[in-house]
Amino acid sequence: MDINKVIVYGAGTMGNGIAQTVAQAGIPVTMIDIEQAFVDKGLASITRNLDRLVAKEKISEDQKNEILGRITISTERQYDADLIIEAVIENEDVKKELFADLASKTNGGTILASNTSSIPITKIASATGKPEKVIGMHFMNPVPVMKGVEIINGEKTSVETNEAVIELSKKLGKIPGKSNDHAGFVANRILMPYINEGAWALSEGVSDAENIDLIAKTCLNMPMGPLELADLIGLDVCVFIMDVMHAGLGNDKYAPCPKLRELVDAGNLGRKSGKGFYDYIK
Repeated sequence: MDINKVIVYGAGTMGNGIAQTVAQAGIPVTMIDIEQAFVDKGLASITRNLDRLVAKEKISEDQKNEILGRITISTERQYDADLIIEAVIENEDVKKELFADLASKTNGGTILASNTSSIPITKIASATGKPEKVIGMHFMNPVPVMKGVEIINGEKTSVETNEAVIELSKKLGKIPGKSNDHAGFVANRILMPYINEGAWALSEGVSDAENIDLIAKTCLNMPMGPLELADLIGLDVCVFIMDVMHAGLGNDKYAPCPKLRELVDAGNLGRKSGKGFYDYIK
């Protein structure tokens, strides 16, 4: 199956990153969100990213304009695409409602993919009536830069759906990795304990945030320390993923450190709110 037209639901950090990546691969893409301000902000983020590539002489001004020309934005739900990628809020009920609607209004060939970072694909597919067309495509942040993408089959995902998504991932310049359909998949089963232990080390006074991150980077050769990475992802997102894994896997090692919940409850979500483990307000 050739994928020649894509729709992305969600214009936030992940959604606009996916839309940019699709457009850079030469595929027309529509980016949809519930408010005009959201899609405008998403498109502005894409434009800034492309401007940086022009400044670094990675692409020309003409190429930037060609990429932007492949992107349309909308606040109305649309259904005419070979592949629809969902990148909305990480909430099972919200995702199920969207997938049920998409399944009822798309043709039989449309693949429905979720960028969920933790919710089992089989649960999402259960709302569709055609689970063979549902698959997980868990991109990494920032999407245009990170090479990996987790491909997750639900219990009834067809071989044809899987093969089409793997081929598309390669066309997007990604390296697809296979995960079975368990809460948190592979990436977050490794990543979230790393973040959680960083929070515990801070909470228990083992060291301060700067040195926890410094030691992770210089002694463990990690590209980012656990606390600065949590701030980049969003502390609310981290807590949600840990809660899903804790409930789904029944293992207390995935329970969020209370320090994480305290920060989230205070509205300190990381970079996006201006404050998390670090203060980003200058």
